[in-house]
Amino acid sequence: MKIKQKLTEVIQGFQMPFWVANIMELFERIAYYGQATILSVFLRDHLKFDEVTAGKLSSTFGGLIYFLPVFAGALADKFGFRKSFMFAFSVLAIGYFLIGSTGMTAFNSIYSGYDKFFILMLILIFTAIGGSFIKPSVLGTIALTSKEEFKSLGYAIYYWLVNIGAAIGPAIAFVIRGNMGIEFVFLISSISCLLMFFATLLLYKEPANSYINELRPTLKQQIVNLLKVLVNLKFIIFLLIFSLYWLMFWQIFIVVPYYIVDHIDPHAPFEVIESMGAWSIILFQLIVNRLTKNVPTIHAIILGFFTSSLSWLVMLAYPSIPTIIAGIVVFSLGEMTQAPRYYQYIADLAPKGQEALFQGYAFLPIAIGWFVGGTFGGWLYKSYGKVSDLHDELFLILFGIGIVATVLMFIYHIVLIILKNIELKRSKTKNV
Repeated sequence: MKIKQKLTEVIQGFQMPFWVANIMELFERIAYYGQATILSVFLRDHLKFDEVTAGKLSSTFGGLIYFLPVFAGALADKFGFRKSFMFAFSVLAIGYFLIGSTGMTAFNSIYSGYDKFFILMLILIFTAIGGSFIKPSVLGTIALTSKEEFKSLGYAIYYWLVNIGAAIGPAIAFVIRGNMGIEFVFLISSISCLLMFFATLLLYKEPANSYINELRPTLKQQIVNLLKVLVNLKFIIFLLIFSLYWLMFWQIFIVVPYYIVDHIDPHAPFEVIESMGAWSIILFQLIVNRLTKNVPTIHAIILGFFTSSLSWLVMLAYPSIPTIIAGIVVFSLGEMTQAPRYYQYIADLAPKGQEALFQGYAFLPIAIGWFVGGTFGGWLYKSYGKVSDLHDELFLILFGIGIVATVLMFIYHIVLIILKNIELKRSKTKNV
């Protein structure tokens, strides 16, 4: 009886738009990760771009998806979440379809004679603009439709569903690729987003006060805030170091599928293999949190960096599907160790009274990692991954990036301690 009562209390702790928005986010993540796991292989093997060119296209799309939400959030508040969802899902549905159409024989006559790189670049930018409205609208809905005592649980549900989507999407992509063709994965992503457009139209109701939410700055204020953050050297250095971690992370979607297809098994379910990180987070996040709860924040971040770096040595030991899966799991263990502490550290790092402002730009390392990671990963694989004698160097370079990030974060921490001690001595001297 108590369990039933508690479950009822939890359900009543959220308004209906909360559940609708989170289910729509689940389907959006299924669509995103379904295509993300095959995008690099689609661009190289199906459209015949080389690895570097394919990487440039991936970098543009992935980077914008994570960079634009800070500005899209202000627009979502202005126009309302319902309109923002409808805009986002309609653009995503069109965009994913157009990406896939560039590889479909039925559309060859339309694209022949045109520069397919330029066309794809425009399509990817268009799609990223639509996708950038999703997260601000979902998170805004959670904030406005959750009772205060259930907000923490609300964000936990959101994070859990995001990872469910990241795990299911690649599995669907594998089935579609095997039975219909890799280009049709984008069609399924398009259909998923189209269904969510109608879900918004029929089921989503605008939360109260979403038009007058004063917590999020206007678009003009966001630009001013971005400049304010950029001049904070201490924060920018921290973000740039963290970008190395995400540069390393995105190679699971760039280098790993190339390597599996070229050197292990061209018919392997590389999409499912890439999703092992998401499954690991679903299964082990609470356990890792419990084991590391007493580890100081910065130590947890450094430990997470180092653990994720070891993943490339696991893959290097004996490159095969089992060791690549093991490496991805090891990487995710590092991610689970540092990710919850990342936002906590930013709050401590921010100037007093600017904690929320700095949290709003916590996504920047992910965006930077994608902007650079696609092109870098393409170059790295073209230079080392395609040459049998250089496979060791491929994994060692990625391991080296992780170790450099780990060492830089350690040095950064030590320098901050030194600077803090100098400031304390100066303040004591002044008081004397």
